[in-house]
Amino acid sequence: QLQLVESGGGLVQSGGSLRLSCAASGSTLDRYDIGWFRQAPGKEREGVSCFSSRGGSTKYADSVKGRFTISGDFAKSTVYLQIDSLKPEDTAVYYCAARPTWGSCSLGRYTYTDWGQGTQVTVSS
Repeated sequence: QLQLVESGGGLVQSGGSLRLSCAASGSTLDRYDIGWFRQAPGKEREGVSCFSSRGGSTKYADSVKGRFTISGDFAKSTVYLQIDSLKPEDTAVYYCAARPTWGSCSLGRYTYTDWGQGTQVTVSS
């Protein structure tokens, strides 16, 4: 089982940037797929990006393509989500999650078994 801790959230103005971090412990990242999800008030939790340790493949939701970049640093057991050109609609609690790697990651939340506690991102207009 992987323990995950997110950090890096905050309050930013529209058009700004943030880098979220997901620090993992309890096992090595190279055995896992990592997903970033977000949940806005009153909405379902949605996948925004994911990273597969097997081969390094990534996926992005259409709503964030070109603005979000996921990356992993195995030496630091950390996965990052760089968020640029923030919009008010990006306001949400952002979670990272992990599952034993399938070789290709997924933006579907139900296959992920380990979750962090979340970090709040608030974008002001």
